[in-house]
Amino acid sequence: MSSIDLVDAAKTAHPVQLRNVVRQFGEQRVIDGLDLDIAPGEFVALLGASGSGKTTLLRSLAGLDSIDSGQLRVPKARAAVFQEPRLMPWKRAWKNVILGLRIPNARARAVQALTEVGLAHRLEAYPATLSGGEAQRVALARGLVREPKLLLLDEPFAALDALTRIRMHRLIIDLWRKHTPAVLLVTHDVDEAILLADRVIVLANGKIAEQLNIDLPRARDTGQEGFQEIRARLLSLLGVEAVEPTPQATSAASQSSNNSIRRFAHG
Repeated sequence: MSSIDLVDAAKTAHPVQLRNVVRQFGEQRVIDGLDLDIAPGEFVALLGASGSGKTTLLRSLAGLDSIDSGQLRVPKARAAVFQEPRLMPWKRAWKNVILGLRIPNARARAVQALTEVGLAHRLEAYPATLSGGEAQRVALARGLVREPKLLLLDEPFAALDALTRIRMHRLIIDLWRKHTPAVLLVTHDVDEAILLADRVIVLANGKIAEQLNIDLPRARDTGQEGFQEIRARLLSLLGVEAVEPTPQATSAASQSSNNSIRRFAHG
């Protein structure tokens, strides 16, 4: 027996609630009796090996996949951004932003959303003329124009180069602070999870293996006190032994990379 309830996020303490949720394909339980709460405005990152159920869970929350049993409660207002921007190549950027929406002042809303992601100058651009980072910004604007109470991010920065990812991290934090949706980020990047999230959940075999509250002050960087301890703990939960850097490598590489992160990421 399963149920999926769409709720007004303003009227409940936890707009995202899963109780004993099961999703299986044939004999394989990809999600196995999962319980999860996400509070309004909370930023949660989801880690796990391939096949652990991360994307299946996100697709269920997005309404793109069903559940076999259990109860799932999500806000009516929700949006998803995926690893590929999934833009319509024959539509200009602003028309991709409002794709499927029937709202008054549609162009003005698209302009506002694209301005927020730094693309006011690319309103009329076709997707083929956009860089990878620009295309993802359009996809993010398309999610935000729907004013979601739950924003679902499925590895949206995985295909971007390192500096573009850092800039996108800064952008997503700025937008999260401004719009205050609950966020669920699926990622394979442990550092990304720690830099962005309030809480990191490790999924294994369709169950929550561990969850850690990230109490590091913002703005965060990989060199701040406590970061590497959390990183080592998460890597251990994922079955990866953290390698301790030598003092020489730490002083040389850390200075350069952390300066870049402080400059671009979460200032």
